[in-house]
Amino acid sequence: MTDARIPTVRLGEDGPEVGVQGLGCMGMNFGYGPTDAGQARAALDRALELGVTLYDTADAYGAGENERFLSPFFKAHRDEVVIATKFALSIPPDDPTKRIIRNDAPYIREAVEASLKRLDVDVIDLYYMHRRDVNVPIEETVGTMAELVREGKVKHLGLSEVTADELRAAHAVHPIAAVQSEWSLFSRDIEARVVPAARDLGVALVPYSPLGRGFLTGSFTNAEQDLTADDFRRQQPRFTGANAEANAALLEPIRQIAEARGATLGQIALAWAQQRASVTGLAVVPIPGTRKPGRVEENVAATRITLTEEELAALEPIASRVSGDRYPDMRFASAGRE
Repeated sequence: MTDARIPTVRLGEDGPEVGVQGLGCMGMNFGYGPTDAGQARAALDRALELGVTLYDTADAYGAGENERFLSPFFKAHRDEVVIATKFALSIPPDDPTKRIIRNDAPYIREAVEASLKRLDVDVIDLYYMHRRDVNVPIEETVGTMAELVREGKVKHLGLSEVTADELRAAHAVHPIAAVQSEWSLFSRDIEARVVPAARDLGVALVPYSPLGRGFLTGSFTNAEQDLTADDFRRQQPRFTGANAEANAALLEPIRQIAEARGATLGQIALAWAQQRASVTGLAVVPIPGTRKPGRVEENVAATRITLTEEELAALEPIASRVSGDRYPDMRFASAGRE
């Protein structure tokens, strides 16, 4: 494993410059079962050594605990990292297991102050609307977010799981640096409308779950059988039952390419995601999640793999053959509203 740092790219026309691969931090202490805090912190350090500078969290991950976990790392490296966090998934006081989507101004202001306090920083580099509340005009939501920029609490704005029309309306109010959506060999719905809109507007794409929440690495084949009871992937339709069995068979072309190259399945899946930049003409910064330094090294190495036209052609049919939605309720993903 070389210690050469990865190249950088700018998010949006005037957004931050970041490494071409970021790090999804949710699983550091939330969502994916038991974790080793020491290993997770070592993963953060190793990522920075290799040029990973975009670190992604959200206030909803562990009801703020993920932001608190990351805070010491961010403070120790404040001038080297780009902090991305999100608002919109409110936790009702009477039921901490539920999430209510809120995009209204009072809530946004409450959320940003809480995140600043948990992160223990003066400003958030990239602030995302995590999910869309269709009952609040997006112009109002982004208008409030723009006020946070003017007030110096936030530097740049992002949106997550928005439609092309929502992106265009938001960008007309204030420049959007990045759109975060699921984008992988298993999830390509954003390519129909969101990707062209982002390209037109000069907005970067930040693919989350570029490894299909680990399924594309072959690390599990059936969530109900292979994962712990507190792992949220057990609730996702494509990873359980007959869907999981059918989808596991779709990994074969990835496996064949990986074996021929002496790479892992995950590296081929990530190389495909990284290559969306040259294929689409967009700035694309995938944020694979991991909590192990060895996996960070493996993921970063994928930035040096360029798939051939023949390999890309072999991978092309996979997404259209995937069984099951990526969420139990697709209304909260952009594809459910397009």
